[in-house]
Amino acid sequence: KHEVVVVDDLTSGRLENLGSSIEENRVRFMRQNICESLSIDGNVDFVFNLASPASPPRYMEMQRHTLLTGSIGTKNGLELAAEKEARFIQASTSEIYGDPIEHPQKETYWGNVNPIGPRSCYDESKRFSEALCIAYANELNVNIGIARIFNTYGPRLNPIDGRVISNMIRQSFANEPLTVYGDGNQTRSFCYVSDLVEGFIKLMFSKAGITGPINLGNPVE
Repeated sequence: KHEVVVVDDLTSGRLENLGSSIEENRVRFMRQNICESLSIDGNVDFVFNLASPASPPRYMEMQRHTLLTGSIGTKNGLELAAEKEARFIQASTSEIYGDPIEHPQKETYWGNVNPIGPRSCYDESKRFSEALCIAYANELNVNIGIARIFNTYGPRLNPIDGRVISNMIRQSFANEPLTVYGDGNQTRSFCYVSDLVEGFIKLMFSKAGITGPINLGNPVE
């Protein structure tokens, strides 16, 4: 049995999504911005850093918040992992690869990124997060794992999330024209949320202590 502490400022999440887990005392919730210093009583075995607005409309509205979450917030999580000698799992993103020339992207691909483009607040926050994880692993021997998340969908997806699947479903129900992105030839790797979670858990409990980065998505675009 695992004891779980969730730290979230509810910038982009809903407390209702934790449902019965809180009511049954399986999860303890702390409402806090992770850019503030993190303090957790007792032993901590694993730290998951899942914090960041990921919806394009949201992070474009909150560019400073997104960059600080990926920098100061990640630092605070790594400091907690170092203090507790815990394994630290970083939720990174396929946006690391920018506007990729290679399809599908391998983890060895360095990407094609515009550091001042419209998505730069999100892309660069995640790229910095990965670099910071490696620095803490090299200097302080923090046990890290990095997962790059591809387009994920599933129950409770926000209908105004701004990404292709939520847009298409919402537009279909509203009998609106479907948005075609670019010239219609763009491809994406879609991943169902339960498969994503399974990948995270396998990375967390990896006996080899896999550092990564590893892609979590569908190999077929």
